[in-house]
Amino acid sequence: MLERLVERLFPSRASTQTWMILTLLLVVGIAVAAVGLYITFVLRSEVQIAYQQTMLQQISRVTAILESEQDPARKLDHIQTMTRFGDLRITVVEGQTVVDMDRGGQRENDDLMDEPEMASADGPAFQFTQREVAGQTIYFTTTRTPSGTLIRVAQPRPPLFGLIGRLQFTLIVAMIMALLLAVFGSWIAAQRVTQPLVAIRNSAAAISEGKLEEEIFVDSRAAEFQDLAKSLNLMSDTFKEKIDELQKMAALQNEFIGNVSHEVRNPIFAVGGYLEALASDGLDAQKRKFYAEKGLTNLERLNNLFSDLIEIARLEYREDLIKPTVFELSELLDEVYEIEKSRAAEKGIDLVVENPVVHVRADRARIRQVLINLTDNAVAYSDEGTVRCRYRRHLDKVRVEVVDNGRGIPEEHLEHIFERFHRVDPDRSRKSGGTGLGLSIVKQILAAHGENIHVESTVGRGTRFWFELAYEASEDAEANA
Repeated sequence: MLERLVERLFPSRASTQTWMILTLLLVVGIAVAAVGLYITFVLRSEVQIAYQQTMLQQISRVTAILESEQDPARKLDHIQTMTRFGDLRITVVEGQTVVDMDRGGQRENDDLMDEPEMASADGPAFQFTQREVAGQTIYFTTTRTPSGTLIRVAQPRPPLFGLIGRLQFTLIVAMIMALLLAVFGSWIAAQRVTQPLVAIRNSAAAISEGKLEEEIFVDSRAAEFQDLAKSLNLMSDTFKEKIDELQKMAALQNEFIGNVSHEVRNPIFAVGGYLEALASDGLDAQKRKFYAEKGLTNLERLNNLFSDLIEIARLEYREDLIKPTVFELSELLDEVYEIEKSRAAEKGIDLVVENPVVHVRADRARIRQVLINLTDNAVAYSDEGTVRCRYRRHLDKVRVEVVDNGRGIPEEHLEHIFERFHRVDPDRSRKSGGTGLGLSIVKQILAAHGENIHVESTVGRGTRFWFELAYEASEDAEANA
């Protein structure tokens, strides 16, 4: 039963507004109840005890005065004075003599000894009683002196008790009003707190449903809510960027997988076809050699494709593969010339790599790969003319260029030539054994160096690729300077 009551008063799930009102109501209610109980029981009891102490002091004083006076007339004068100025009713029974006097004078009461407090007074101890007399509450204190004199002091209920009663009523009303105001104030405060929270919750729900353009706005002057909304909006923007990036990556991945499957399938089918041809009966030696060479060419193409794919993956996920050193650039270009000169000569193309001595800081092996790819690409797409590898220093950089006067690249392809498997002339590139990944590898290597690859081309006039490397002053150059 108690658990059900607690569950109803404090449910396991409720709105923030409900919890705030219940919490404030509980705290204020406990305070109101505590004050009410104190006023009802403790304060009234303390006032009652204090008044009893006052009455006992009064009867003690009366007793001391009467016991010290032997003259009956003087005793009567003392009693009359105390009743007049103390608003007391004093009753003295000494033997057969009975004096019952209040502010109005001597009282006549034949049933005096039958009154409860008089009949019960049988010892020196003080007795405190109260009863209603003629619709008025009267407090009585009685005692019997050692000489046998019975003394009673009576006093009407003092105005202080009425004041305490009114104060109690006023405090109770004030506490009820405070409780109501607390509920109303907590409702207003909860509204100011819960409205921004509701706005944030609704915006967050919209964002979770995919409405990433939803902006969280709170109409509040509270700095915490403003900061929270700002942080959530920044987080939402970050998530949106990440999601857009993931979507682009997923699209690129799907495109990449499609391109890879297509590029791999062709040489595999070709190798399979040539192997089937080789298995045919009646092939002469020349045909058998032709099919074997074609099969080996496609296997080499497939091997190059996988090597390039592995290289791209390593460059993307392993930044430590770039190990910069200082090297002389013209020596590297001479190596590229030795590799590419025979192919250029077969096509009647002049390959020019004459350059001055200059030192750069980069990964020599990777830059060698870049220059080979760019030079090989220039030779492959040139039918005649010149392919020139050159560079020049500018401040703290060295600009390296690979220029040809071949067929050029159409403008619509310039934005895509660094994408994987993008080919300006697919038929020609497949015949030359290209994988369509060379320029993509160039871009990855230079990006790992913190540099970009640039291109400009005019159809029929040629193409120029260029990139920059960090210049490094050599000791010989400094000595000559």
